[in-house]
Amino acid sequence: MNTQTFFAPQLYIYSGITDVSFYERAFGAQELRRFTNDDGSIHVVEFSIDGMLFHLHEENPSKTEVSPARINATTVIIGLFVGDVDKVMSDAVKAGAVVMSPAQSYEYGYRQGEIKDPFGHLWLIEAKI
Repeated sequence: MNTQTFFAPQLYIYSGITDVSFYERAFGAQELRRFTNDDGSIHVVEFSIDGMLFHLHEENPSKTEVSPARINATTVIIGLFVGDVDKVMSDAVKAGAVVMSPAQSYEYGYRQGEIKDPFGHLWLIEAKI
């Protein structure tokens, strides 16, 4: 039994989505598993970015599990630490992200920039400097 503790965010997407290749193109994510609905749309996809897991799950409004795109808001920003903030942000924009805050270096020792992915999730791309 694995007793290691770690976070594995579950991000909600609209029902009916079939293409989530943004994460592969933007962050080099690897798709590990996919569960589809009868119509071929995504129920759940498990991704890994350098060994760190996250899931995309179709939304379930009856359980208040909705895509941030549905409400044009979110209560979470996903921090992604990388080696080269500017390259990752550039790749993400080429893959379809929108820059919410350009990358810049801060006096507290981080270089950070914020993007919104095509499904409405906010990502803080960051590195210690």
